[in-house]
Amino acid sequence: MSQQQQMQLGSKERSLFKQVVEHYEAKHFKKGIKSANQILTKNPNHGDTQAMKALIMNAQGNVDEAFVLCKAALKNAMKSHVCWHVYGVLWRCVKNYEEASKAYKFALKLEPESQQILRDLAILQMQMRDYEGYIKSRRMILQSSGPRGKNSNSRQNWTGLAVAQHLAGDLYDAERTLTTFEETLRNPPSKSDNEHSEAVLYKNTIIAEMGETERALDHLEAVFKNNLDRTAVMEMRAKYLLQLGRHQEAEKAYRALLERNADYRAYYDGLREALQLRTSDTESLKTQYDDWAKKSPRSDTPRRVPLDFLEGEEFRKAADQYLQQMLHKGVPSTFANIKALYSNPAKRDTIQELAESYLNGTHAPLMNGSSEKHTTGEEDSAPEKSPFDMAVLYFLAQHYNYHRSQNLAKAMELIDRAIAAQPDEVNFHMTRARIWKHRGNSRKASETMEKARSLDEKDRYINTKAAKYQLRNNENEAAIANMGKFTRKEAVGGPLGDLIEMQCMWYITEDGESYLRQGRLGLALKRFTTVYDIFDTWQEDQFDFHTFSLRKGQIRAYIDLVKWQDHLREHPFFSRAAICAVKIYVRLFDDPQLRDESLNGMNGSLDKMSPSEAKKAQKKARKAREKQEQADFEKADAKKTAGAGVDGESKKEDKDPKGAKLVGTAEPLMEAMKFLSPLLEFSPGNIAAQQVGFEVFLRRKKYIPALRCLLAARSIDSAHPRNHEQAIRFRRALKTLAEPLPPKISEALEAEFSPLVSPDADLLELNSEFLSENSNSAAHVQASLCARQVIDPQTADENQKDVIRTLALPSVSLEDAVRGLDLLKDWKAQLRYQEDYIAAAHERWPEATEFSSKQDSDSAQKSYQL
Repeated sequence: MSQQQQMQLGSKERSLFKQVVEHYEAKHFKKGIKSANQILTKNPNHGDTQAMKALIMNAQGNVDEAFVLCKAALKNAMKSHVCWHVYGVLWRCVKNYEEASKAYKFALKLEPESQQILRDLAILQMQMRDYEGYIKSRRMILQSSGPRGKNSNSRQNWTGLAVAQHLAGDLYDAERTLTTFEETLRNPPSKSDNEHSEAVLYKNTIIAEMGETERALDHLEAVFKNNLDRTAVMEMRAKYLLQLGRHQEAEKAYRALLERNADYRAYYDGLREALQLRTSDTESLKTQYDDWAKKSPRSDTPRRVPLDFLEGEEFRKAADQYLQQMLHKGVPSTFANIKALYSNPAKRDTIQELAESYLNGTHAPLMNGSSEKHTTGEEDSAPEKSPFDMAVLYFLAQHYNYHRSQNLAKAMELIDRAIAAQPDEVNFHMTRARIWKHRGNSRKASETMEKARSLDEKDRYINTKAAKYQLRNNENEAAIANMGKFTRKEAVGGPLGDLIEMQCMWYITEDGESYLRQGRLGLALKRFTTVYDIFDTWQEDQFDFHTFSLRKGQIRAYIDLVKWQDHLREHPFFSRAAICAVKIYVRLFDDPQLRDESLNGMNGSLDKMSPSEAKKAQKKARKAREKQEQADFEKADAKKTAGAGVDGESKKEDKDPKGAKLVGTAEPLMEAMKFLSPLLEFSPGNIAAQQVGFEVFLRRKKYIPALRCLLAARSIDSAHPRNHEQAIRFRRALKTLAEPLPPKISEALEAEFSPLVSPDADLLELNSEFLSENSNSAAHVQASLCARQVIDPQTADENQKDVIRTLALPSVSLEDAVRGLDLLKDWKAQLRYQEDYIAAAHERWPEATEFSSKQDSDSAQKSYQL
């Protein structure tokens, strides 16, 4: 409390104010509010008390009220550092870091010696990556108590300054800061001082980053014996020796590392470089790996790595030995270990021949192999099979299920034979489920994976696989019931609430994609927004580590964390959720009717109704939605008491559990930008991100960003079929502008776009040429038909017939076929064309759920494709 404010209170009120602070720190919010009210009863304009009450209200979730009260506190005590500090905390909580920084700095002017304000400002600057400001704040913290003060002797504060200088790129000053602190130590740190050990290695990494490898090595040699992280020291030493060209010493260093861990492949790579062996010198390399295989008979790496560089007969011998050893042991991950070799067709074929010979009993057994009796092809009908035979069946089933060697009929036959021999083996049923998935039958895949789960109900992995397959078959209720077997029973919100709290992104993403396929856009958006919020939470979680890592001395891990956080939204889960969310918002923009959540999932049916029938259906759906909302409200109200926290405050209630507010937005394209902006910033190499970016910017009439996305997509994959479709649409958009663009913008657009599609080009003719050049590719034909639909809407009937004809193409895949059906639904094609398409596709892919005769032909079960 500021001195001026303190003078306004009596002794009793000053004691109460201390209690307010203590209650806030202990999270006893109700008691804190009560104490604050007692003070304000006698001193209604006491700014510091108002500020502390606002802070507590903010912690309770009453953000708007907290801001109002804090602003009143500032009016009453404009020169109180407490009020300005609290004001900064409120802005930080709503992630307005610029305003928070301003408030902290003003508070610091009023109270320059406040350590708490300095620390909060420093942490905020680190979060904002304001490294120059962070250096200043860290230096102030270090110097705030004078050269002999307590802070000047705190390693944490010296290291904090060094980290700031390091991240700002000032490596020389960072090293000098760490060295200066070491020189101030009167007594050498104990050998068990982990913080000192970590700081020494951190200093060594800074020296190495400066490019002074020789000095880094000398420094490492000096601290080698006393450092606690022996493995890290040995790795760094080996790397430095290799960089300096001291190959004999590097060889010894890497051999010492391999003695510690013979399964780490990077050590073998380092040893190869130290021995100056070329990858083409396969004989010498094989000798080295054979030696290590003898020294470490239980290690897999020295036997597996040679398969990467051996060729021909040498590869065949090594692969035969490796496969027989692994299959005799019955290692389930054998196929996963070697499938990377399938990128080489010759190696793939060799492995297939070897595995088939094991199955037929025509192979030469290993000299030191198992003495088990192996069955032959004629004995396959026998009820008892050796473990080797079962491992071979399992391996070959996975082999024929893999996309580079796919033969799904044979894969199913082999796995059925394995299941007949061992019906309770979970892995066999899981593989069978994967085969059904690749055949397009999501229903049977889900049933089979559920069967596998039932064989081992205590295994969390198979439980999650069963839930994932159920989601992909749009069985959301069954999936959450399965996941509920391993979630906390007391969790608020049930199993789903616990999964969200535990940030189980794979489930949330799969759940959202399932709802998107069903046309339940509100729930889909709710899930994708949850994923977005999880990444926001991860970003916010840095605040804890800015102080924790310095306090615990884990500096190298902290630097890695900061660098990882800078690329956080490059994560595939974020890209996946963001792309789906943007597609939904584009769809909402194109069809405003979908913003009524009660109509989601029945829009395909509305298209088939007369206007009067559609109106009645909409009215009925709205009444059903209102009834459901009332039931949900009553259910939530009944649970309020059960969901209360230890201090009486209830858990934050989700006021939009169905996503109705999200889907009902009046500005869908602006909402899409929330997902699109970080997507384009952090995943510029993702072609799907560039394509959805084009869709958003074209609809917003932002032609330069749209062209930028179009050009980026072409640079990623120039042959992608959607590039042609979007280029045609872009040229047509420029030709049909209601008002001409400003001259400078028009010139810039034409300078970049004219080489792709000339302003005078006949778009129909250009599209026809593209179609004739790519007539054997279903994806390219579909893109061409989309472009023709835009250029000349009168060709709609012919386009729908041509989509059906793509099913006759020899190269058409199941994915192409599903995309074609989605295309017909996007065009709102005549029902007879959709039925003809489903019938033709079902004839070609009789197992595919998408074209099952049981499936309703409306669009409620289909994903929307832009």
